[in-house]
Amino acid sequence: MAVSTASPLLILGGGLIGLSIAHELARKGKKVEVLSRRRNEAAGFVAAGMLAPHAEGLKDDLLSLGQSSLNRIPSWVQKIELDSGMKCGLKKCGIVVPFQTISELEAYPTANFGKVLIRRELETEIPGIAPHWKHGLLFNQDGQIDNRRLLMRALEKACVSLGVHFQEGIEVLDLIRNHKTFEGVRIRDAEGKLKNIFCKEAVLCCGAWSRKLVQQIPIFPVKGQMLSIQGPRNALKRIIFGPGTYLVPREDGLIVVGATSEKDAEFREGLTPAGQNELQKGIENLLPDARKWPPMERWWGFRPCTPDENPLLGKSDLEGLWLASGHYRNGVLLAAITSELIRKCICKEELNKNDAEYLSKFNIKRFNNL
Repeated sequence: MAVSTASPLLILGGGLIGLSIAHELARKGKKVEVLSRRRNEAAGFVAAGMLAPHAEGLKDDLLSLGQSSLNRIPSWVQKIELDSGMKCGLKKCGIVVPFQTISELEAYPTANFGKVLIRRELETEIPGIAPHWKHGLLFNQDGQIDNRRLLMRALEKACVSLGVHFQEGIEVLDLIRNHKTFEGVRIRDAEGKLKNIFCKEAVLCCGAWSRKLVQQIPIFPVKGQMLSIQGPRNALKRIIFGPGTYLVPREDGLIVVGATSEKDAEFREGLTPAGQNELQKGIENLLPDARKWPPMERWWGFRPCTPDENPLLGKSDLEGLWLASGHYRNGVLLAAITSELIRKCICKEELNKNDAEYLSKFNIKRFNNL
């Protein structure tokens, strides 16, 4: 087995969270190396890019974390665009959540953050919405980013411009430990060669695959299937977030439709007739005219989910190994605050009260009794 020389700080996983952290650390002068098996399988490439802590009805600590990240996103995107020279497709378009009854609306966890819409106003915001939706909540503060086509590419370019080194096609086989201290990783490279990479610090952000490296991490995959359709330009100006299905309109008229939530699929790849039928029924349930719009793409991915559906952030049980995984449906929303918190930890920056509370509440220790 070949043995490499000492390595810079390692980012284990080249998805949205890994790239965001790599970018933040590189901006602070850290020497960073990203190890990735296949970046195109990362959840950041397959998500819809909604920035929706209110429209998704998040609760309690997760709502607070999501709101804090939403507030950081404009400045976070500005840094990425500055370093990459590319636009990320950030758009504060607002999101409409429709309801059939007023009692359902009033029971929504984040109803007090939205503007109540009656049927006439709902038709104005979402022309062509199905007639059984009588009420709605408009969350003007929520929006979207074009993660798949713009943000991920901009982050890659921004990282490269700051000297981040990428190794693609790398399978991380195991962690190298000395008692309770992290010392590096064992890998198989793209040519099939086995190597040890020694380093003092790494960030585990392998998403749904995190448990393959650290068995104690209670993360499991939730498969999601999606598709896109090409609507007329400006046919849909707001995101519509319905039960089980959402429609996210891009600037050019492309509409991203998502997403199934298949907790029993494990890592089974590929589209299924049941999943695609579910999406088509969701379109018809929300916007019947959109059934006529031509399909563009169909894809799937795996969300990293924890038992309480909240992320894992901060210290692991191994000294030198940091955790940034388990973001489930909110990886795009939480990328800004996740990368900031991990940067502050690694660079030993002062934590304010909210930072310290987030790192305490979303730490691995909450699962010690599982």
